[in-house]
Amino acid sequence: MTASASEPDDTAHTGRTSGAAYDLVVVGAGSAGLAGAVAAAELGLSVALLDSSTQPGGQFYRHPAPALGAQRPEALHHDWSAFADLRRRLVTSGVDHLTGHHVWSVVKETDGTWTTHALTGADASADAPVRILGRALLLATGAYERQLPFPGWTLPGVVGAGGAQAMLKSGLVLPGRSVVVAGSGPLLLAVASSLAAAGARVPAVVEAAGYLRYGRTPRALVTNPRKAVEALVHTAALVRHRVPVRLRSAVTEVHGTDRVEAVTVSRLDRTWRPVRGTGRRIACDALAVGHGLVPQIELAVAVGCATRALPDGTLGLALDDLQESSVPGLWAAGETGGIGGAQLARIEGELAGRAIAARLLGHPARAGETTGLRRRRDRMRAFADVMSAAHAPGPGWTAWLTDDTDVCRCEEVPAGRVREAVAECGARDARTVKLLTRAGMGWCQGRMCGTAVACLAASGATPEPPAERRPFAVPVPLATLATLDGPPSDPTPGSDGPTDPVPS
Repeated sequence: MTASASEPDDTAHTGRTSGAAYDLVVVGAGSAGLAGAVAAAELGLSVALLDSSTQPGGQFYRHPAPALGAQRPEALHHDWSAFADLRRRLVTSGVDHLTGHHVWSVVKETDGTWTTHALTGADASADAPVRILGRALLLATGAYERQLPFPGWTLPGVVGAGGAQAMLKSGLVLPGRSVVVAGSGPLLLAVASSLAAAGARVPAVVEAAGYLRYGRTPRALVTNPRKAVEALVHTAALVRHRVPVRLRSAVTEVHGTDRVEAVTVSRLDRTWRPVRGTGRRIACDALAVGHGLVPQIELAVAVGCATRALPDGTLGLALDDLQESSVPGLWAAGETGGIGGAQLARIEGELAGRAIAARLLGHPARAGETTGLRRRRDRMRAFADVMSAAHAPGPGWTAWLTDDTDVCRCEEVPAGRVREAVAECGARDARTVKLLTRAGMGWCQGRMCGTAVACLAASGATPEPPAERRPFAVPVPLATLATLDGPPSDPTPGSDGPTDPVPS
């Protein structure tokens, strides 16, 4: 995509003076963060928008770097116009968009203000860690993919379903020429249709769940017709490209030596246990697989925010009617409260931005301005809960794990060792398994293996949701921690002028 005079300039503002505070600090520049930052700024607040990426849009609106010369990046997205509108408003809103900021911790100070700690640089290795001060905090940190392991899942050519879409959207590359798309959740349809449209052969979409469960809640379907339209659009694309969809099935093994050569697809019973004798081999050179998304809530949990169990066995933040968490002064929007998609994230972000502005400006949120947003939010959140329940993993999926299948890839802990910890050492939860086997102690800190370890520890019973308690949201050099020798400078609410963030 080449820049033109009509396109907004995504260049970030630089920040405020050392020792000054913003009214609002927003973490995450996806749909929710953009909407919240812009809404608050347009109502008169000074706002800092922190994001690790160099471009706004988050995971959903990933788009190629200008150097790649993409002519129509919007072709890889639906609802691009909504993002384009937010991006235009961001440029004119006065928000300080701080790119390359990797937030590793947030702290509530004794005076009720917030300090946000971030590493800087494209890969978080710059020599300038910073502290951003704010009177209020909005977390819009999104989600990460949930993976259920299977024999061969560590072979080159196996990628996350969302990862395959990210490769296409931001890098304009395909994970392979022939890509099976598997797992569970509506993301699979979008990924498969995008890959097929980009020229990949998609031998099959393999969905572990069915779609009949949606029919048990007709009200949620009727009140969210847009979701039905999206599903029809993706389904029509798959029909056009002759991509078969296999329901109540799963990839239970990947074959190959140096990379993926084929997969075995097996039928599943109602508990997701593979049905003996139903395995069928499908040739391919890549597998895009994912079993839904997990809210990324480490920053909030670390400061004591309450959570709620979601229908798919994950945890989301417990939020009030205006998106405020149980910790006063901290709001959240988007996938942090449960997976619901970009449109819901935008609504929640705007609602939070308006509520924060009302709080800090000293007047109650106007009912007429928020009633419509709350009504739309509640309607879409109800559908999100239905979707979450429909694609929740069944307890029988662990039957496709052989004892030598790596469950924790970072620490190379196989399923057999986890089963041994449960059967012989009495482990009954993921934390105890972690202490006995090191599963979850690696670089990803349990993000990849947490669900699998919890399910194996539960031995067929309902597993406890992963606690998502991590002291740091991203890896932090010891040298950075050594610089934290005192409290941040006293914030000065309402100060003006764009300059540098507070250095650590």
